[in-house]
Amino acid sequence: MKVPEAFAYTIPDIFTDSEAAPLLCAGAIGYRSLRLTNIKDGHSLGLTGFGASAHLVLKMARHKLPHSKVFVFARSEKEQEFARELGAVWAGATEERSPKKLDAIIDTTPVWKPIVEALINLKSGGRLVINAIRKEEIDKESLMRLDYPAHLWLEKEIKSVANVARRDIKEFLALAADIPIKPQFQEFALEEANQALLELKERKIRGVKVLRIH
Repeated sequence: MKVPEAFAYTIPDIFTDSEAAPLLCAGAIGYRSLRLTNIKDGHSLGLTGFGASAHLVLKMARHKLPHSKVFVFARSEKEQEFARELGAVWAGATEERSPKKLDAIIDTTPVWKPIVEALINLKSGGRLVINAIRKEEIDKESLMRLDYPAHLWLEKEIKSVANVARRDIKEFLALAADIPIKPQFQEFALEEANQALLELKERKIRGVKVLRIH
């Protein structure tokens, strides 16, 4: 296979193919999302949704922002437990209130409810970064619950992540090798792709699912 040189990246030797795969997608966009929060070490960070990208963001945050506390909001108790294993100081359900208001929150979900819930947990002047290519229509009515004083007042910000730049991937691969960030992953053969998708639908998620093409 041929690709333009500008879009080919050297994979650090420390990573296997299966470890490198999620770094080029979930990891790179997670890195960009963390950068767009503009938070400094010591500021509090929230992650709503705890799948492929968020678990890598948590690893990054603990390295780059060692004095920052990370709070995780996730639907499944298994995801909440996984977040605590990786160093989250608190993990609860999507609609729960965090023990304190947060400086920034990154949303990694494909739906709307977590956005509405996250805005309540932001400090005044806090920033919500939406790390998603698209949002589903299934729960769009959640937006009708937006209450200006509770969700948006006091200079809160919402910023979306559009694309991953080449700079993001180069910087993140170097950072991931330096830490090092070893993604948690489950590997499936290509012919098992439907099983992997079914497990995602059923929220059987622990890290990343990787398809291997032989």
